[in-house]
Amino acid sequence: MATGRGRLLQQHWRGLQALRLPPGGVGAAPGPAGFSFLWIRIYSAAFPPKRSNWKVNSVEKTAGSVNVLSVKDKEAGYWKKEYIAKQRARVRAALAQVLKPVNPYTGLPVKTKEAVRISGLGWVIILREKNGKEYIMEHIDLSINDSSVTIMWYGKPWPRLATLSTLDLCGVTPVFMDQSKTPSKNGPRWHSLIAKYNLSNLTESTMIGGDRLLRIFCLCPGLLVGLWKREEELAFVMANLHFHQLVEKSTLGSATVPYELPPHTPLLDDNPEYGLHGYQLHIDMHSGGIFYLCGTFRNLLTKKGYIEDGYVKIVVISFKNNTEHLPLIGKVGLSWRTDIFDGCIKSCSIMDITLLDEYGKPFWCFSSPVCMRALGPSDGPSFLGQTSCVDYVDSEGKVHVELVWIKETEEYFIVSLVLYLRVAKINHWFGTAY
Repeated sequence: MATGRGRLLQQHWRGLQALRLPPGGVGAAPGPAGFSFLWIRIYSAAFPPKRSNWKVNSVEKTAGSVNVLSVKDKEAGYWKKEYIAKQRARVRAALAQVLKPVNPYTGLPVKTKEAVRISGLGWVIILREKNGKEYIMEHIDLSINDSSVTIMWYGKPWPRLATLSTLDLCGVTPVFMDQSKTPSKNGPRWHSLIAKYNLSNLTESTMIGGDRLLRIFCLCPGLLVGLWKREEELAFVMANLHFHQLVEKSTLGSATVPYELPPHTPLLDDNPEYGLHGYQLHIDMHSGGIFYLCGTFRNLLTKKGYIEDGYVKIVVISFKNNTEHLPLIGKVGLSWRTDIFDGCIKSCSIMDITLLDEYGKPFWCFSSPVCMRALGPSDGPSFLGQTSCVDYVDSEGKVHVELVWIKETEEYFIVSLVLYLRVAKINHWFGTAY
């Protein structure tokens, strides 16, 4: 039986099916007048007038009622725009209800997977050549992790890298919804721009690893591009998106403008002199469905004096406290695949960070490829070994992880984990003036 949300998203579809659109779909109407009249019929079937004697299942009355609406009184395309605007508002309202329950431990919506399903949400990349030609590519593979989604594109007749200028990452949702069926990729869809990337100088970007077949490059935010070593051409594209506002970013923007976050109301800090306190961090390091680290750290704090170079420092795992040190489980590597080859790039993985403020609200969230790089020998208090680090930085903060390779057990141990939060972000969030 359909739920209330299901009926909400299905109601207008049944009317559209009964109207028997022409074989070419909504774009097959013969001329501007016919096109406008068709969209009036679609609009009326989806959003019938609110009358006490209205019967929703009477499609013939719905079609007949459009005679009351004058085509001549509206400019070309008016009813199409009205339909899409109201349809998006309807879906937005339904999704808001689905996403309302929040997990008190993660601060993230409980039903993100359900929201993705009922909205028919998918993702595409749009590769744009320097001459303006575009290639729209559907995602091939998708994996939903604990706090992020990993999306893959491969096995495509990729255009030559030298001809490309940009890559757009977009969420796509069907304009016409039918909850009883798998959303069609052939019908009209709404594009919501999530991020735009510059490919003009890709090989000058941050290369984070490679194997005998390819090299991988990281583009912020969260994009990984694999290039074949021999040809220096595209092998695959991987996007990593955190759950925080994932559905909103993937559905509520436009094809050219990303979703704009609602204005933030500062959460007043009752004890600004004591610095940050009561923070919670959840961190995952994973790839290909394998988790090397999954940890939650509560009651994190920092004093006001821990400010340096525009950052506030929060020590999560202290080098000096052996009891806090954690192992990475298994051999760390980033899995990749194409339609012909697959592999695993040593010392690379996906890092998901969810940092909650003292009120349990998401303060800083990201999902991004990272890699370990070697440092000098450790001078730790109780062991010696090869030391490596993992670093991440964006406009809101930095993460620095130090690890020691334990030869006897053949595993990495995290001996230090430090967050650096931008003072500007904190001041904006709390209305303070650190």
